[in-house]
Amino acid sequence: MVIVRCIGPDEFFLERVVFPFELLSFLAPPDSVVQIWTHGLGGAELRESLSVNDLCMDELISEPGMAEASDGVSALHQNEPAWQQAS
Repeated sequence: MVIVRCIGPDEFFLERVVFPFELLSFLAPPDSVVQIWTHGLGGAELRESLSVNDLCMDELISEPGMAEASDGVSALHQNEPAWQQAS
């Protein structure tokens, strides 16, 4: 089990517990940081810190400011960033 935290601009924060063999996908603003934490003998330990840009799945983005869900449904509000629409 690990804890995934995504911290971004404009007070964006996402934290999820991910179990073995579980997949996690999410939308986040550009320039966010993804942290992976585990539990050790001394408490929580930061295992890895990655830029969300390194984890981006380019095939899901059809045009700037417009996100497409994995089932092919386009985001409804083109004026809002895609990561705000997913909440």
